[in-house]
Amino acid sequence: MTALKTARRILLISTCALASTLAATPALADQLIENVDGIRIDEAGEIDRFTAILIDDGGRVKAVYDRNDKRPREVDYLLDGKGQVMLPGLIDAHLHVMQLGIAQLTLDLSDTNSLEEALDKIRRFAAENPARPWILGRGWNQEKWGLGRFPTAAELDSAVSDRPVWLSRVDGHAAWGNTLALEAAGVTAASADPAGGRIERLPGSRKPSGVFVDAAEALVQRVVPAPRPAERDLALLKAQELLHSMGITAAADMGTSMDDWHTFRRAGDGGRLTLRIMSYATDADTMEAIGGPRPTPWLYDDKLRMNGIKLYLDGALGSRGAWLKQPYADDPGNTGLPLMSPAQLRNIMVRAATGQFQVAVHAIGTAANAEALNAIADIADSFSGDRRWRIEHAQIVDPVDIPKFASAKVIASMQPVHQTSDRKMAEARLGPDRLDGAYAWNSILELGGRLAFGSDAPVESPDPFAGLAAAITRTDADGEPFGGWRPEERVNREQALAGFTSEAAFAGFAEGRFGRLLPGERADFVLIDRDPMLASPAELRETRVLETWVGGRKVYEAD
Repeated sequence: MTALKTARRILLISTCALASTLAATPALADQLIENVDGIRIDEAGEIDRFTAILIDDGGRVKAVYDRNDKRPREVDYLLDGKGQVMLPGLIDAHLHVMQLGIAQLTLDLSDTNSLEEALDKIRRFAAENPARPWILGRGWNQEKWGLGRFPTAAELDSAVSDRPVWLSRVDGHAAWGNTLALEAAGVTAASADPAGGRIERLPGSRKPSGVFVDAAEALVQRVVPAPRPAERDLALLKAQELLHSMGITAAADMGTSMDDWHTFRRAGDGGRLTLRIMSYATDADTMEAIGGPRPTPWLYDDKLRMNGIKLYLDGALGSRGAWLKQPYADDPGNTGLPLMSPAQLRNIMVRAATGQFQVAVHAIGTAANAEALNAIADIADSFSGDRRWRIEHAQIVDPVDIPKFASAKVIASMQPVHQTSDRKMAEARLGPDRLDGAYAWNSILELGGRLAFGSDAPVESPDPFAGLAAAITRTDADGEPFGGWRPEERVNREQALAGFTSEAAFAGFAEGRFGRLLPGERADFVLIDRDPMLASPAELRETRVLETWVGGRKVYEAD
């Protein structure tokens, strides 16, 4: 059976299973779910507790009840919540939906701890998939391997030499290919570095080493076979299943291609779209081809909207592509890679804003964040209305620039798990004296800015409970470092939960539609096995999702 036929068969089976689940769930009728330990964020940013929720026949919240409130008894369905904790459906403010799904279908190296372990896994995957013309995957991390350098094409050849191999780094800002991949793309010693990218070379030579950073990835990516529509449909289904199992009901998709949008629309047309997707296009042409003169309306009962555009201003710390004001401490003379000029950035921002599209700018390094904040300040006064400018990641910000988040009304869309994963690398890249603005969540809030939290999946796990634990402790799953890394930048539990619910909805112009479980909003919620306001950080990381509901329909139930 071919890979495509297999994908189609799995998609059919999974679609039928989803349809069966939805059909078995009460819908289009008033439902009262009582005996819950409900938690939501009120409009003042405080915890509001409730014990029952009434859902109307359109899948919206009709009423929320406290312990002493009188409940209706004339309802179509009365469900016992069995004392379980109910939260608003969790929202990931920054991930990559299709990449997450495709990662479930390709080689994942994120769990490897050495080059040798990675090569062995690549070798086994190739042997198990002899019909695949290319071996594709992601997740390698030379820092985690303790390699002290990038891996090479020759090392990859030792695992697979009979067909091309192309593997994305864990952060998506570099890729590693074997010799056949480079030959297929026509990359040689004579190939020049593209603007905003770098071809890694073997020491003392111009011969490509096998690793391509940021814009240079396109030199090989252009010849890599694209997933077929049936494979994309399956990938979306896999992504939805994974996200719902973690309590996520909505997400901002950062970098929606035209193929991605068509996949979302096919799922919506077929009644298979269960995740709410706030979409940000890969480029201005895609944004306008989808939305036309302005953002699309909300489609499929508030499940899909093209909000705006996601721009890349720099790369990542791991590949030393993040754009810094001062050179890297561990690579003197290198300040990273600006991926567009100031004029290009402002021109695209103006083009988007003129059409009422929202602008989200990827900025990790100090120079990139300063440039993004300055660009927003330069053009913001030219556009009236609520624009909700966004900076994605905002990982390393010069302390002098942090007040600009509030003054320019910029939302900092950040990923708490990046701090726990990257802290040692950040220390190495920057040195101990340049970390005052690193993952500065509390400083941004204290100075009047707004935070939206996400995961950047598949770069990190989309598990929001790991994100909540990281946000309130600044420690990893092992409790390291003791007392938290730069603990003054922790946020409290209310702020962390808001970052994954109400603030994430606000960041995507979705407030009033979902995110708080307010009357009139979509009835998106999750039932879990513990109270996140009381659980220890270790317990919080172990949270088990029991059920996930979207629009008054159950889309996930734990075994």
